[in-house]
Amino acid sequence: MDALKIALLGFGEAGGALAEGWDKAAYDTLAAYDIKLADPASAAAMRARIEERGARATELAEAVSDADLVVSVVTADQALIAAKAAVPHMKKGALFFDCNSCSPGTKRQSAEVIEAAGCRYVDVAVMGPIYPERHKVPLLIAGPHTAEAMAVIERLAMKAGIVEGPVGSASTVKMVRSIMMKGMEALFAELLLSATKSGVDERVVASLDVTFPGFGFTERGAFALERALVHGNRRAAEMKEVARTVEELGLPNPMATATVEWQARLGALQGVDRSNIDTTKYGATCKAILAALDGEKSGKAA
Repeated sequence: MDALKIALLGFGEAGGALAEGWDKAAYDTLAAYDIKLADPASAAAMRARIEERGARATELAEAVSDADLVVSVVTADQALIAAKAAVPHMKKGALFFDCNSCSPGTKRQSAEVIEAAGCRYVDVAVMGPIYPERHKVPLLIAGPHTAEAMAVIERLAMKAGIVEGPVGSASTVKMVRSIMMKGMEALFAELLLSATKSGVDERVVASLDVTFPGFGFTERGAFALERALVHGNRRAAEMKEVARTVEELGLPNPMATATVEWQARLGALQGVDRSNIDTTKYGATCKAILAALDGEKSGKAA
């Protein structure tokens, strides 16, 4: 490819981070589409966000029609929908990086849609927080087009490892890992809220630090609460895919399912200021969450 043309589908945290991180000299054009552009209430803010990061905000069809590389970074529940919407407008041979946190089964469905149109699907698993790494966040890729994908990844100074196997192989690693990573956030929420409400949080946390020296329950708990409050809706959608992954393996999934509930609850919680959450101390965050939960109960009672 002499002049790499890129389209981003979705311009939330991940889309914005990639646009910020990529060296503009590594590509010719960067177009972006987000469903918020179609909503009059959010279109202006989204357009400004996209343009501030050096991309061109446009309609879906226009964004992907000339792209050599389409990078899908939407929420997990929109991944297959986005693939189906984009593919009629993509040129044959275009690479489609599905970076969404979906079950292997969902990824295979998306791959069938993309491949049937003569485009090249790549299963991409994002294996860490997108910030502060941005485009250098560790990735795993899988599927029949990993060699072509790696050439583009290296051109964009991204970091990826190849998982041998068909589409779904990379996402399996991500999904199974998320049982622990997103599950810990849910456990921290239930632990710290219960401990704070009962007034025993200092004793509980100190005891855990003795049992697991070096883990840092105060800081990890505070960070986990911030992640769930700010990104709970997206995490809940991902955990539904995790639960589906476990189900696809023929195993029971009550832990993943319970995590969906906590992530969704915190993500949708009203009355909590998410603009300035302390990610090193959990006390004020717990009190704000407890007050909001009490407010919900009072509202229902009324």
